[in-house]
Amino acid sequence: MAKEKAKVYINGKLIGFHPNPEALTKELVKARRNSILDAQVNIAYNKRTNEVYINTDSGRVQRPLIVVENGKPKLTEKHIEKIKRGELTWEDLVEQGIIEFLDAEEEENAFIAERPEELTPEHTHLEINPVGILSIITSMIPFLSHNLSGKALHGAKMFKQAVGFGQSNFRMRTDTEAYLLHYPQKSLVKTKTMDLLNLDRRPQVQNFVVAILPYYGFNTLDAVVINKGAIERCLGRLSYFRTYESTQTRYPGGQKDKFEVPNEETVGYLGEEAYKALGEDGLAEVEAHIKGRQVVIGKTSPPRFLEEIAEFGVVRERRREASVTVRKEMEGYVDRVMLTQGSQGDTIVKVKIRSDRMPEVGDKFSSRHGQKGVVGAIVPEEDMPFTVNGIKPDLILNPHSIPSRMTIGHLLEMLAGKAACMKAEQIDATPFNNIEEPELERILLEHGLRPDGMEVFYDGITGKRIEGRVFTGVIAYRRLYHMVAHKIQARSKGPVQILTRQPTEGKEKEGGLRFGEMEGETLIGHGASLLLQEKIVEDSDKVTEYICEKCGIVAVNDRIRNKKYCPVCGSSKVYAVEMSYAFKLLLDELKALCIYPKLNLVDKA
Repeated sequence: MAKEKAKVYINGKLIGFHPNPEALTKELVKARRNSILDAQVNIAYNKRTNEVYINTDSGRVQRPLIVVENGKPKLTEKHIEKIKRGELTWEDLVEQGIIEFLDAEEEENAFIAERPEELTPEHTHLEINPVGILSIITSMIPFLSHNLSGKALHGAKMFKQAVGFGQSNFRMRTDTEAYLLHYPQKSLVKTKTMDLLNLDRRPQVQNFVVAILPYYGFNTLDAVVINKGAIERCLGRLSYFRTYESTQTRYPGGQKDKFEVPNEETVGYLGEEAYKALGEDGLAEVEAHIKGRQVVIGKTSPPRFLEEIAEFGVVRERRREASVTVRKEMEGYVDRVMLTQGSQGDTIVKVKIRSDRMPEVGDKFSSRHGQKGVVGAIVPEEDMPFTVNGIKPDLILNPHSIPSRMTIGHLLEMLAGKAACMKAEQIDATPFNNIEEPELERILLEHGLRPDGMEVFYDGITGKRIEGRVFTGVIAYRRLYHMVAHKIQARSKGPVQILTRQPTEGKEKEGGLRFGEMEGETLIGHGASLLLQEKIVEDSDKVTEYICEKCGIVAVNDRIRNKKYCPVCGSSKVYAVEMSYAFKLLLDELKALCIYPKLNLVDKA
């Protein structure tokens, strides 16, 4: 009998069975709407598994919806009038069961209408506004309802990577990394969510004049071409801040670290040039220019051992160099020096370095519609294509970026941005509530422009008219924090790991670039197998080892006695073999596991 009954779970824990799960669900929902149950409780019945899920735990994402009964919303004009007069609050609407919060589980069984005119007797809920479907970030994308969902996610992801005016107390902050766009602008095309968040007070975009046009192959694929004149007028210019920190530690023996300019007797002295920017107190002077690998915080530590006997038997303390240096290729100016105390009474110093970042080839820009691209060329203003009125675009986007991605919202924003410029006011493009295209066309026509956003262009290099018309408009673009200056890496020779003797890993350690299996396959595909040998042996960890002809193991090369012999059989019949040191290490590790790796030597063909 119990098998036919529905299982009832509360927060994932089975608490019993019920013969009529649908009636139970209706009863519990009714109790919630009558404020007998808490508004946060969610009840869902899954017909397929014949289970009732009741959730009251924290961490669930809920969203408010208007309750619909018999095809009519419970929220009426009378309620709206009362809200306007201040007689009703949001909490009152929830208590009266007019609005309820659904989580993902309960929403599975709900049939939600977007707009009141779509309601049928089957509907259970109505959206307060269709934009409520979206998250805060996603609802800030103008004309979102005209884009593919994948591009909406792309655009939302890049909101978090945009450089702008993030915080007004940036002078006082000591974030490890921080960015500040010099001339952020209000967005000409906005959404209601931006108003609710006061995004115009801390903007993160600049309004670019964009032409959709190929430009001599420089904007192939996703690359974009930028006007050099616009960069000189501070388009996309920003400051990059990096904070370096050091603590004056106290040691158990009464000794402590000291902030000072290390003298020549200090163990590990870096040379006079490295300490050039330091003041008498061992800290960098404000507004001093610091180059990569220069010291920003001069510090010495006590010796590791308490006494070091100098000449004539005098005990002398030789301090160790423990200064903080600026990262390689991260030069800039000292913006701020801050001193504070830690919980143990240790002095903490933070030095903030500021450097300007102008857009350069390889830097990343993106619109709010997921149309991201790196700068392919920075073109002198006189070489940029221009319209009949002499307008030159700030950015040229490749036409191939549009058809496959179907970001119609991008095109509409360009059109709306153009209309906003002519009308001299912001245009609302909230998803599902946006201004219609005919209205934009009317504004453009009124101001003497073509309604389709097309313009006649002339080539800036040849002066000839470009065949066909070019779609041009004004759209908010973001500069992302992915900058080529922070990512560029190259190496010929450099440090290696002690264990494998292969190049170190990572930009900071002057590491090599990993040449993996797939890269190797491409070289084989190109018939360049000798380059493969060069990359993964010659340039990596090539070593010449002597191998015993009889035993097939690595022989001993005794340089003191000038003797080469096998450690197993003592034979001197050993031959030089070139191999990767990582392979030699593998042989050693196998021997440690009591596995006998044997190399069979044959003559080279």
